[in-house]
This record gives sequence, C-alpha cells and structure tokens, in this order.
Amino acid sequence: MKLSFDDTQRAFAHKSNFDLQKAYRLFQTFSYPWLVNNGPKLANFALSIGLPINGLIKKTIFHQFCGGETITESAKSAIELHANGIGAILDYSVEGEADNQAYIAAFEELKKVILEAAHQPAYPFAVFKCTGIGSFNALGAASEGGSLTAKQTEELAELSTRVNQLCALAAQHNVKILIDAEETWIQQAIDELAVAHMREFNQGQVIVYNTIQLYRTGRIAEIQRQIAAARAGGYKLGFKLVRGAYMEKERLRAAEKGYVSPIHVSKEDTDRDYDEALTLCFENKDMVSIMAGTHNEASSYLLAQLIADAQLDKKDDRFWFAQLYGMSDHISFNLAHAGYNVAKYLPYGPVKEVLPYLSRRAQENSSVKGQAGRELSLIITEMKRRKLA
Repeated sequence: MKLSFDDTQRAFAHKSNFDLQKAYRLFQTFSYPWLVNNGPKLANFALSIGLPINGLIKKTIFHQFCGGETITESAKSAIELHANGIGAILDYSVEGEADNQAYIAAFEELKKVILEAAHQPAYPFAVFKCTGIGSFNALGAASEGGSLTAKQTEELAELSTRVNQLCALAAQHNVKILIDAEETWIQQAIDELAVAHMREFNQGQVIVYNTIQLYRTGRIAEIQRQIAAARAGGYKLGFKLVRGAYMEKERLRAAEKGYVSPIHVSKEDTDRDYDEALTLCFENKDMVSIMAGTHNEASSYLLAQLIADAQLDKKDDRFWFAQLYGMSDHISFNLAHAGYNVAKYLPYGPVKEVLPYLSRRAQENSSVKGQAGRELSLIITEMKRRKLA
C-alpha cells in the first residue's frame, strides 16, 4: 500500500502563501503559555464591553479553525474542501448557553444543518452534542443511576425528544449523524440515548453514530458489549472512534471527588486501545461502520492498511477518516488524494460564542505533546519548498 503523509505540497495546496504565513504566525503564538491561557478570557471581556476586536479574532484564530459565523459563510470552506475530495461536517460550536431558550435555538440550527447536508454532497455527515440541546445536570443525574427530580425528569424527556427528532430527520433525508462524546459523568446517559436511536434507525443502513473515547479505560469491553447486543437485536452500529478531549478536567474531578480516574495513565495505553478498537470494529465490519476521528498518523495508516489488506474499495461508505478543520491537513489531504473517504469537522457560529471551542484548540496546540510543533514543522517545510520552487 502506497500512502504517505509527508507530501506538504498536497497538504497545503489549498493555502496561498499569505494564508500559510498567517498559519505560521498563529501556531507560533501557541508557544506562549500566558497568551494561550489568558487570551480567550481577555478576548471575551473585550467583546463583552464592546471593544472592536471581533474582526481581529475572525481574521486570525477563527479563520484557522472555523468555517464562518453561519452555514452560508462556511460554504466557501466546504466547497474548497469538497474540491479536494474532502467532506465537511458542519459543527455548530456555540457553547455555554445553558438555558431552554438556547437549547431550542441550537435544536433549530441543527435541523438546518441536517437539511443542508441532505441537499449538498459537500456535507456527508451532521453532528451534535447532547449538552447543546439539553440539560447537563439532567444527563449527569441520569448517568449516576439515582432518582431524578421532577425538573430533571422533564429536562431529560425534552432532550430525548430533540435527539429523536434530529435522528428521525437525518434518517428521512438519508444523512448520517454523529452524536459527540462528552464528560464521563454524563456519558452513560448519552450512550443510552445513542444506542436507543441506533436500534431504531440503523436497521438497513447506519444513520446514527455514537462516539467512543479511547483515552478512557474499559472502552474495548464496552465496544464488545455493544456489538454483541446489536447482533442479538438485529441492528447495525456506527462508531466514531476518538482519543478524547477532556483529559485534564476528568483527572481533576476524579482527584477532587476521590475516585479512580477513568482516563488511561499513559498515552501509550490510549494509543494501544485506540488501535485495538479500530481493529475490533473492522473485524465486525458486516454490522459496524467506522469513523476514525484522529490526528494520529499511525492510527490513520492502520485503518488504510486494514482496508487494503481486505481488498475493499477505498470508497466503501463504512469507513471514514476525520480531522478538525485547520489541523492535520497532511493527513486529510493525502488520504483524500489516495482515494479514501475523508471529512473535516467544520465548526461555525458567532465569534463570541465559539471562543470556548477556540480556547480548547489553543490549549491543545500549546501542550507538550500537542499539535503546534508538528503543524509548524509541516508549514516550515512547505514554505521552504515553495521558496526553492
């Protein structure tokens, strides 16, 4: 199998020299911890008192990691990705608006996303977070398995109704829909909702995908359990496999509350479980569809190798690769050029409302084992190549 992630010319062909310079400067700033830790807070404060920095944010970090403030604004990025053989997953990334009015507004926006995906081949999936359309506290109480208050029962019912309507709309329009994973202490209730809707809508084909976080312990056994249940129940499974995004928060809460952290001790353990999960799901490909949501080159290569070894069509709709917009283009664009199914998460939303998302991207890229060093190295390589050319 001939597949390499080293071709920076292909990875950055969609970027002008100006865009490449902007990306270089942005990833350089992630090496300054004070700026990464305090920048989003300062930006939020400045926006809240009306300082005119919206345009500055939009031209820098927002431009790198988001498609636009609306679906319409994001279309340009989606069309560009599609021209390079990559799908876009519109991700309405408004966070922190925890009230019923905000839940309803997000729910209505997600219906627009599904309908957009139904009519535009550039959008092969839709996606949502349960806490974007329903109560975090109700999910937490349900996950703990205790008795719910009357308010929590009502909130959980409202969330379940919204999830059902989104999945039903996706099924009606033949749009695959991803349910994102969240914090472990609310995840059990999310998993139960996901399984219920896979059982309902994944009869002939896979419409609903649940997300499995492989930085968690015990996930291999959970995948095995869900596969056995699906075989017995006669429905199919969709799994988006990720490593995870809440590691520090998970470990801190475990320490504060005095329970064993649900997160693997080492990255090596996470990498081992991720690749084992990928292989397990592939071995059950007769009833499991896979989205490998990863920025890890070895894991991406593993799925490509499994497809090649089984002599399957690279465009087999059961197998997808996915990365975040603005990151790991060397993986996305080279996989797409090689003929595989690839999609990019394309976040969008008003600048102020997506600041928490942008803050996480900055934190991720500033960590010792983060993306910034690798992204900078790739950008520098391409800038040198262009200069020599």
